[in-house]
Order: sequence, then C-alpha cells, then structure tokens
Amino acid sequence: MTSTAAEVLRLLTVRGETLAVAESLTGGLVAAELASVPGASKAFRGSVTAYATDLKRDVLGVDATLLDQRGAVDPQVAAQMAAGVRKVLGADWGVSTTGVAGPEPQDGRPVGTVFIAVDGPAGARHESALGGKVSALRLNGSRTEIRMESVRSVLALLLERLVSEHPGNGRAQDTEQNGGF
Repeated sequence: MTSTAAEVLRLLTVRGETLAVAESLTGGLVAAELASVPGASKAFRGSVTAYATDLKRDVLGVDATLLDQRGAVDPQVAAQMAAGVRKVLGADWGVSTTGVAGPEPQDGRPVGTVFIAVDGPAGARHESALGGKVSALRLNGSRTEIRMESVRSVLALLLERLVSEHPGNGRAQDTEQNGGF
C-alpha cells in the first residue's frame, strides 16, 4: 500500500496540491499510511477520525437529517465527509471512509459494507452530482482485513482520480520541474 500512498503524495506534490482525510471505520489507518511516506508533509494536511456519528455532523458538516434518516454508512455521508474535511482542513482534495467492519451490522448494513469518497478541486473532471466520486464496496474477511482493504481502496480511488485529471501520470510535469531528472 505504501507505494500507492507514495504515488498519491508524489502527484500531489508535483501539482502543488494538498490532501485531507476523514475516517470512520478505518480509525486513522489512511492517515497513518500517508504519514509513513517520507516527505508526506509537503502534501498531506491532516485528518479527522470521526468515529462517532455526532462528529461527522458537528466537525465535518455532514447533514444531520441525512444521518438521522440513513445512518452513517451511506454513500452521501461518505461524499459529505470528503467535502467537509477538505473544507475544514483547507485542502485541495479530501477523501473519506465510512462503513461496517464488524463484528455486527450497523445502520441496517451488513458487515463489509463500505463507502469511500474523493472530493477534488472545483472544476475537476469526473465530478458526480455529489461533488466528488463515491465508490461502494462489499468486502469479505475479518474486521482487520475489511479495514485494510478500505485503506487500499480509498488510496487507489484517489490515485485514479489524480491520474485522470492529468493524463500522462504527471511524470512529464515532474521531469520538467526537476530539470530533466
């Protein structure tokens, strides 16, 4: 996973952009993965671990009615978490994870139901009606396996978005900025 985190941070650094993370079921694992990359502070602003539903509302600005009606494990909640952390931490990009790692179902959702989201700069390509890109995952395995796969998936989704924003993977720009090296 560190290679995905490293590539995400490399692309963000090359572009002069920043990232913020909002986590629920992953409990800080996405932030830890990013922070494990040397030089992460050039692009990684920080994270909010909003494990409790009221923090999703009060800190990240997730709509209270949505939380009351649908619960915290919902694609719109994931989208609002990503947009909220981006705003709260002043980042160009926001990502989020929310879901059920187990051992019990939550909000009527079975174990392994996970929603991940990416919210990017205004005018970014491939924006959905929710203001970003949300993916629904149905994962199998232990609690730990579900959490780790959620980390891998949200970083892969962000990498996909970053690459789609700048075809060519940003490498030409990186080479130019580094004097051809």
